[in-house]
Amino acid sequence: MSPGKQKFDVHQEITNRIVAAIETAGEFRLPWLRNAGGSMRRPVNIASAKPYNGVNIVSLWVAAQACDYPSHLWGTYRQWQERGCQVRRGEKSSLIVFYKKLEYVETDEQTGDTETAERLMARASFVFNAAQVEGFKLEADEPLPDEPVFNPIERAEAFAKATGAKIEEGGDRACYIPSADIIRIPERRRFTGTQTTTPAEGFYSTLCHELVHWSGAKQRLDRDMTGRFGTESYAVEELVAELGAAFLCGDLGITPEPRADHAQYIANWLKVLKDDKKAVFTAASKASEAANWLARHDAAGAP
Repeated sequence: MSPGKQKFDVHQEITNRIVAAIETAGEFRLPWLRNAGGSMRRPVNIASAKPYNGVNIVSLWVAAQACDYPSHLWGTYRQWQERGCQVRRGEKSSLIVFYKKLEYVETDEQTGDTETAERLMARASFVFNAAQVEGFKLEADEPLPDEPVFNPIERAEAFAKATGAKIEEGGDRACYIPSADIIRIPERRRFTGTQTTTPAEGFYSTLCHELVHWSGAKQRLDRDMTGRFGTESYAVEELVAELGAAFLCGDLGITPEPRADHAQYIANWLKVLKDDKKAVFTAASKASEAANWLARHDAAGAP
């Protein structure tokens, strides 16, 4: 490595991009909530047809929002070529991370015995959205209805019921109550929607947030963030629930509703992310684990 040239740090670069997106998204809006454009379906790799997970979902959502990409399909330059498509000249790639298993030999200093072990090494990869290539038929996500009306979303109803969570409608705020193992959410008729979400989407996206909290109980995923984040663990758990809800909404085909109560957490999230370059990787990984665990209970099945 030449003097003065620093090694590329994929953790720091992805964290920097997410921090920048949060700082410019607005007081109550997070960068993975849909504005005028940008697909909010779970990003999918064009070659494997498998969805991305963890921090890669957030990184690609941020990229899609910044450039208003209407597709959720992504691939490397070579993967698009293998599909008979060509990335347009001058298009800029988006950053994701993958982990490669590396084998190494460990030696016991006392006995001299050796054994082969494995560790994961983070590697950067660069992908392009379907909107950046020629030769691919682009299909945008379905537009939102012009007149928001509360109509139950059948798949979201089935999904929530299949989790087995005890859900009570009532009161004036949404919360998960660990002592009673109950999710409480305001009655659905009280949700009015926003300019970008229907009342039903507001209800179900809020419910997904609480379901992610519910999934972390000791008898389920046993998600305890105190050892990793200390005094910031509550705020990070809220970030896990926020990301997990967004992942679920993407899978269910509904738009998450902007929440005013995010304002009290955003400053904490930014501080944690700036202090710890791997914090968002941990939060996104836990969110992905929760969303995938909840989705396995979905009687309606995945698309």
